[in-house]
Amino acid sequence: RSAQEMKHMENISSLLQGSSPGEYQRLDPKLEREAIAAPGEQPWEMIMDKKHFKLWRRPIEGTHLYQYRVFGSYTDVTPRQFFNVQLDTEYRKKWDSLVIKLDVIERDLATGSEVIHWVTHFPYPMYSRDYVYVRRYSVDKENNLMVLVSRAVEHPSVPEDPEYVRVRTYESQMVIRPHKTFDENGFDYLLTYSDNPQTVFPRYCVSWMVSSGMPDFLEKLHTAALKAKKMEIEVRDYMSAKPIESGGSEGKASMAAAEHKSDGTCSPAQLEYA
Repeated sequence: RSAQEMKHMENISSLLQGSSPGEYQRLDPKLEREAIAAPGEQPWEMIMDKKHFKLWRRPIEGTHLYQYRVFGSYTDVTPRQFFNVQLDTEYRKKWDSLVIKLDVIERDLATGSEVIHWVTHFPYPMYSRDYVYVRRYSVDKENNLMVLVSRAVEHPSVPEDPEYVRVRTYESQMVIRPHKTFDENGFDYLLTYSDNPQTVFPRYCVSWMVSSGMPDFLEKLHTAALKAKKMEIEVRDYMSAKPIESGGSEGKASMAAAEHKSDGTCSPAQLEYA
């Protein structure tokens, strides 16, 4: 579904393109709302229009929450670097100052899916939030596409901690389309995101926090990818990882059995550096 949504955005990208690569123009708001939403979908409302990305939102039916969508482009970093930086939890601890804790709890050896425990600072005076989510990624070389999807789950190894507020509703999908290849600068990306941070603040306050925090996160992610590109830090190359083909109970491993080995390997596959 994430890949199909990216294709839909690409089909209307001619309406959005500006005068130079990576730039987007403003359309008539009604026309744009109708264009961005797929047939039969609820329309999106644009809330931010920047040089290299656009940000929309739409209400989630039956809740006081919004779903957000970002469509943007970078021309100074490769898709592989941008993709790897998002997946490398150890590196994120260094570049994301909001991270309190970020650990891989469990890994499925057959698919490469990982359960992550993430604890993050929230703006004062709110308590820090913690997320337990499963993430899965796919690199489709035939269709020149990369997809990373995450959603909240329950896990017996991570009970609620009274020090944090547990976020139980969370979904994120990132699709990356290289302009040329995975190892040449330039790509478009589509990020669709929603969560319920369980705040007592009014809806417009939560919307402001999310809509202002999203561009800030993307800029930090971009900067981190640029640093990795300049070889200032090693980042695991998840594109080179090949899941071990196994099934049943053998296809899962707790992190006690899947810790990094001293020879530089890591289940579910050999992970090189890029």
